[in-house]
Amino acid sequence: MKLSDLTYDFPEELIATSPSRPTRVMFVNEKGNPSELTVSDLINKIPAGDVLVLNDTKVLKRRVFVKTSDTAELEILFLEELPNSTQKVLFPSKKYKVGDEITLPNGAKMKLLEKGLPQLVEVTPRLTESDFEKFGELPLPPYIQKAREERHNVQADESWYQTAWAKKPGSFAAPTASLHFSDADLAKLQAKGVKVEKITLHVGLGTFLPVKVENLDDHKMHAEVYDIPETVWADIQKAKASGHKVWALGTTVTRTLETAARTQKLSGASELLLQEGSEFLVVDRLMTNFHQPESTLLALVSGFSSLANVKKNYAWAIERKFKLFSYGDLSVWMK
Repeated sequence: MKLSDLTYDFPEELIATSPSRPTRVMFVNEKGNPSELTVSDLINKIPAGDVLVLNDTKVLKRRVFVKTSDTAELEILFLEELPNSTQKVLFPSKKYKVGDEITLPNGAKMKLLEKGLPQLVEVTPRLTESDFEKFGELPLPPYIQKAREERHNVQADESWYQTAWAKKPGSFAAPTASLHFSDADLAKLQAKGVKVEKITLHVGLGTFLPVKVENLDDHKMHAEVYDIPETVWADIQKAKASGHKVWALGTTVTRTLETAARTQKLSGASELLLQEGSEFLVVDRLMTNFHQPESTLLALVSGFSSLANVKKNYAWAIERKFKLFSYGDLSVWMK
């Protein structure tokens, strides 16, 4: 699959800067034809005996702003703590030399050790979770910052950008398909006999880095840590053996389940790139937001459906002014 295939045009005003309420759902049936539903309509379409799988990861507050002048701020994303007070980070380091120090909001010193993507820094004293809670922000996608014309979070992002069941800290982005559902919605599904299961995948660095190769086969996917409880995997296998369907709430769930099916490992790191021509061994129904052009997430949806069908239905949604991307509306795709 070519990166240039994964392009489409959209009006900038369709980028959602707050959660789409009420959620509009583009439901694409087995024939590839779209219709608009509400979340309640969608819940009614999931039959008893089917399995809905969701991701219980929690987004970390790891975005830190440092004032460099009266008018300028430096934005640093803390990715991974390493031994000896070192950290992997992402920040615009062009103006900085190896050895330069930056003072963080809590007074700690961050020294640049290596440039690149990501950069390697030394932070003394080491940062604690309490530090990040005090001066860190959730790492919202840059396109939301740009559309808002505001780099900082608004207070409501604290709840908007976490799922209702966020439990296990570790992600640098929310599993945004889950933002459309509440605990009450899950209760309705369980009451009608739908099996609701939770797995974990922590969304990592690749969320922030663009694909830089034309041939997707040459793109190295970042590793994302996942875990599937044995009981969950057993319930999924039992449901499929009985002819029931597996609904994946988001691309993170899809990658996790498809990785486990290929590796037979219920925990580890997923580096799976799904695209047109990929076989989906577990997931029968994909529920996901609308994704950016030239992204591996759009490639995954194209693999689940087809590139032509995705482009046709994205055009249908854009014409009807569905909201796009992390805070935008929901799409549902059927195998």
